[in-house]
Amino acid sequence: MLKRLAILVALISFCSGCSKITADNYNKIKVGMELDEVEAIIGSADECSEVIGTKQCVWGDNKRNIKITFVADVATLTLQNGLK
Repeated sequence: MLKRLAILVALISFCSGCSKITADNYNKIKVGMELDEVEAIIGSADECSEVIGTKQCVWGDNKRNIKITFVADVATLTLQNGLK
């Protein structure tokens, strides 16, 4: 019983460190995708700001992130930083 509990804790710890902010997922994102399609790949944005009909969203942190600019909820520019 203790062995099973240890395995379960190890699996939960491993998966909690998993991130959708990866180069593979970034490569799945294409210009022209809608916001909900992007969110299906990498989840909800950590931060979004809107200015005059455009929305720029960021997933990740200062060291590893994906930034996407949307116009009318359609991706127009994608950038990544620190993804391998």
